[in-house]
Amino acid sequence: MADLRHTDGHRRPLLRTVVGEVLRRRRREQRRTLAEVARDANVSVQYLSEVERGLKEPSSEIVAAVCDSLGLDLVDMLAEVRQDLTAGRATVLQLDPARLRRAAPAPAPIRPRRSGDVMLLAA
Repeated sequence: MADLRHTDGHRRPLLRTVVGEVLRRRRREQRRTLAEVARDANVSVQYLSEVERGLKEPSSEIVAAVCDSLGLDLVDMLAEVRQDLTAGRATVLQLDPARLRRAAPAPAPIRPRRSGDVMLLAA
């Protein structure tokens, strides 16, 4: 298997692995067995197990069938995948202590927003 790394040297997770982890987590939260979900999704237990472990690249039809079996909207499953992929990646900015002591600049005048304006929020 190819060694997939970012330019910073950290390994990149494979999409199939994260999708499988989300499906497995949701199945376990429902206290359902592989057999129950596989039967409802019309896939074999072995195949579903391999999907959950990230060993198989499921088709969109299989993902949809498993999501339906779990009562999970595809958009919600993808949101969980996104959350898992971005977990722990938030950049922490460290400000120079001298900058913190400076007086804050006067706020910019507030103008009404127009259609197409973009707003950036930082935590």
